[in-house]
Amino acid sequence: MMHRWASREEYWGYLATFLYTTQTAPIREPYQDLDALLRGKDFFILTTNQDTQFVKLYPEDKMAEIQGDHRFFQCAACCTDDTWDAVEPVREMISAMGDGTAVPGDMIPRCPHCGGEAFPWVRGYGNFLQGKKYEHQYDKISRYLLEHKDRSILFLELGVGRLTPMFIQEPFWNLTLAYPKARYIAVNDRYDFLPKQIEDRGMVIVEDIARVLRDARNAMEKGGVNSYD
Repeated sequence: MMHRWASREEYWGYLATFLYTTQTAPIREPYQDLDALLRGKDFFILTTNQDTQFVKLYPEDKMAEIQGDHRFFQCAACCTDDTWDAVEPVREMISAMGDGTAVPGDMIPRCPHCGGEAFPWVRGYGNFLQGKKYEHQYDKISRYLLEHKDRSILFLELGVGRLTPMFIQEPFWNLTLAYPKARYIAVNDRYDFLPKQIEDRGMVIVEDIARVLRDARNAMEKGGVNSYD
């Protein structure tokens, strides 16, 4: 993303290829295994992934994308609170490039309000638009949590690192401590880190997520795991 491209046409050639790859990628095996484990259960997905894997599995009201989504554009300068479709423009850029590496200049996505360049609605590479769409994502997860605060609830954290613990990991710790019937499980291939305050209500599995989910699914399908309500 930060490479000094020779032209904006080449930059957008790369960006369109990157977005198209994630927009059209099939659902990967770990996501399928997680879906099998969740089937028939009351659940909600909170994700910082932007790669559209979860939206290929679940309706919008079952998930919150708090770091953006590769299916949408925003104004790079945040001149407006609007986001708009990126799927069709990306498909058209890929088609126009053919075997080349640059898009035609007149196909570079532009903001319909100020005429400046657009940018994917994702955090990490530019001015992420934290407007109404962003706030709606937090509204969804907040409503779900309030509705379930007195029920048995498992906070399952998958792959959160120490770079951005404030989006999922730390809220899960606090909620596990605050909710009377909450439990917490983290799966991470690197960090065995569990706050002392929730040691009796949580655990960390240090292992590859794909392997853990596949083993859990196999055990469930063989009848060796009880469902968690």
